[in-house]
Amino acid sequence: MPKSMQYSKGSVIYFEGDKDERIFILQRGTVILTSVDVETGKESAESVREGEFFGVKSALGHFPREETVRVVTDTQAISMTVLEFEQLFSSNKAVIMKMLRVFSAQLRSIHHKIQSILNSVDESIDDGILDVASTFFDDGNYLTAFDLCKRYLTKFPATTKKMELAKIMADAKRKYEIEANRPGNKTIDTAIESTADASQTMAMKQFALPAFSRFQKTYKPGEVLIAEHEPGDCFYLIQSGRVQLVKTFNGTNKHIDILGPSEFFGEMAILENTPRSATCIAIDTVQALEFNKANFELLITGNPQVALILLKMFCKRIYEQKRRLRILVISDITARIGDVFLMLDETQSQPNIASMSRRFNCTIQDVAHWAGLPLEDTKDEINRFIEKHRIEIIENNIIIKNIGEIQRLVEQRKSIRAS
Repeated sequence: MPKSMQYSKGSVIYFEGDKDERIFILQRGTVILTSVDVETGKESAESVREGEFFGVKSALGHFPREETVRVVTDTQAISMTVLEFEQLFSSNKAVIMKMLRVFSAQLRSIHHKIQSILNSVDESIDDGILDVASTFFDDGNYLTAFDLCKRYLTKFPATTKKMELAKIMADAKRKYEIEANRPGNKTIDTAIESTADASQTMAMKQFALPAFSRFQKTYKPGEVLIAEHEPGDCFYLIQSGRVQLVKTFNGTNKHIDILGPSEFFGEMAILENTPRSATCIAIDTVQALEFNKANFELLITGNPQVALILLKMFCKRIYEQKRRLRILVISDITARIGDVFLMLDETQSQPNIASMSRRFNCTIQDVAHWAGLPLEDTKDEINRFIEKHRIEIIENNIIIKNIGEIQRLVEQRKSIRAS
């Protein structure tokens, strides 16, 4: 059962970095949330109003606290576990929708900061859609390029890039047909196991009911589910297959994530009424449920498990994007690349804690992407790591000889820069 807790002036409810999965509601008094701004390194403070929640993101996401909660005046707060929160509030549409919108705005803000650091130049919609389509074409992804042009010409009929898009579309269709008819060129679907937790499994069973069959869509490998820059009018739940999320930066495609069964995507545009921020492509044959704005709130209201999955997903994505932002603000290149390895170690599902050696299934190009550095600069720095016997590269695996040494190196280089 939730507990009513009393806190005296000057006390601390929890510290930044604590592993504490309680969720709180402020009933009476004054508390301040303090944290260190990732970009400036300065402390920021935020007050909590009576009746508001705090501690939600880290509790639902199962990661360390991001802030310290200090008690300014004698305070009374309700404390509950994640399970108690789910039981009490999962069917409360007003609470869930408010949290989803707040978390969505936070994720969008972090995304904009990352874009700013990466010096991504703001471009017009017309330039943006042409950049996306031409980049996929130049990369040899002809079916994807064809799909993108078709979508853009339909959704942006007044675009000034109509002729260029039409040409890319025709060229992509011709090249795709040549490749598709080449002897022995067959698409091989790759199965992926679901990593759904208990609540996701329950929700997936609900969505397997015949009532949801009218929302089902099927996509073949290379087909586009969502195109960057287009208006957001629907979101998806993957039932089978895998979806690649790609962001186009100035003529280069950056792979953001791969999503599998039971995962949602496209929900941010639904909540914020903003253009799509990435392109989503089927890796293999994908079956997904497509929900539009009109039935989004009805879906949340009638399926509490879906709301909880979305909340937890936002918490996870906010944490991951903040972690990447922490990497990008490091000015020392050696420390920045070292911190990429630390991030990979933190996110590895089952690290061998008995050994200081780590093996990461990633490429130098992946490291360059996470570090926000040019590929050649990253290669040079990686070679210095190899020369000093700190890492070894075998095919698409980067092997860290001693993760503790990498952590000490990052802390040392950061402290030298700060002094």
